[in-house]
Amino acid sequence: MIQERHRKTAGLYLFTDVAATLAAFFAAWLLRFEVAVIPVTKNVPEFGPYLQLVPFVMILWPVVFYFHGLYQSRRGRSRVDEVLTIGLAVLLATVLLSVVIAWYRPPAWPGSREYFTYSRAFVGLFALVDLGLVASSRMVVRSGLRRVRSSGHNLQRILVVGAGLLGREITTKILAHREMGFEVAGFLDDDPGKQGTTICGVPVLGTLRQAEEVVGTQGIDQVFITLPLEAHKKVLQLIDLMARECVEIKLVPDILQYATLKAALEDLDGTPVINLSQVPLQGWSSMVKRTMDLTIASAAAVVLLPLFPVIALAIWLEDRGPIFYRQERMGLDGRSFMILKFRSMRVDAEATSGPVWAIKDDPRRTRVGSLLRQWSFDELPQVWNVLTGDMSIIGPRPERPTFVREFKHKIPRYMLRHRVKSGITGWAQVHGWRGNTSIKKRIQYDLYYIQNWSLSLDFKILWMTLRYALRFNAY
Repeated sequence: MIQERHRKTAGLYLFTDVAATLAAFFAAWLLRFEVAVIPVTKNVPEFGPYLQLVPFVMILWPVVFYFHGLYQSRRGRSRVDEVLTIGLAVLLATVLLSVVIAWYRPPAWPGSREYFTYSRAFVGLFALVDLGLVASSRMVVRSGLRRVRSSGHNLQRILVVGAGLLGREITTKILAHREMGFEVAGFLDDDPGKQGTTICGVPVLGTLRQAEEVVGTQGIDQVFITLPLEAHKKVLQLIDLMARECVEIKLVPDILQYATLKAALEDLDGTPVINLSQVPLQGWSSMVKRTMDLTIASAAAVVLLPLFPVIALAIWLEDRGPIFYRQERMGLDGRSFMILKFRSMRVDAEATSGPVWAIKDDPRRTRVGSLLRQWSFDELPQVWNVLTGDMSIIGPRPERPTFVREFKHKIPRYMLRHRVKSGITGWAQVHGWRGNTSIKKRIQYDLYYIQNWSLSLDFKILWMTLRYALRFNAY
């Protein structure tokens, strides 16, 4: 049953991908030679030789998409991840198509000794249009499937084995995301006190010995095993029993309470290993975020360039001291770097006091420095830290090593904020937790950002920063 649903969903995506690719092929022809978005320097070629490529494209594209996992049923897959995968698949398919047309050169016309040459501009337009159409069609299909599942159709029935804390947590999360198309049919648990009761609105259907019977009578598609570590023998027996049924078996290990960020399954030469500190900013996500950082930082540097000499002159005229202030901060993986700021305090402001927190209306500030901090202009040189790779536009604010050594012993999970690059602004800052405010609150917001990172969250923080940051006191 469940494999049949997977095949139907994969078939739907295959149909829309092929239709979108075929539409992109003809649209690219129109844009290149009819609309001429790129000027045509020679005569418009015959459409016949291009039409000969259609069968090859209709075979190549689905094959490349298949090997990129785009026809696997993964209901929790993010939109960003899917679009990036589509982009990579389209790029590879286009490269393969370019290789083919470099070798396959039909006669320019019947009986001619001259060979037809395909337009490289057409191939480029085809790739761009195809990416847009395929991604758009898939988003429409995803939206439609979510609406169908939310209305109670095309659901996969889940049996949760273990009605303890972990089982209740898994059930709560499944019930909170009905758009994913999961329905919890019930629990199995050996606790006599739970038999015949309802937990999280879901009935306890029996004991573990009744698993085979319940799977058959309830039409179960997936079995989530959420037993505690001490029930290891029962887990092995249940896995062996469920292997005889046509259901998917998913083991939820009772170690998530020890996870410091997110848990992820890794492979060590064939041996599964659970990583308890997985962060979302890896692989493609890391590359996309770095590209965004370079784009925004470069644009900001160009826009702010005329302002820098004015600020520098104002700082120098007040006390003839240095323009910039360099301070050691701790960033990604606990590595130190020198953060760059416009100087806002007197020269040698910490000569007698040592490293201390800046406070509101700090007497160590200069008059120009007070104005800079009020508008957060003292942070502008950190664009250079972003360009050099020490920082990101968005991320937890970096602290001085002196304070890090103090906080890591006082605040649980404090060092987890160093699993990503530090940022000029962040989720904590746009909510007012900056400077001499609650460190615990700031850590809560920083960890939320790390655990829930996405491009949309980054853009949301950027928008909130541009809209509200000038109202906050700089630190």
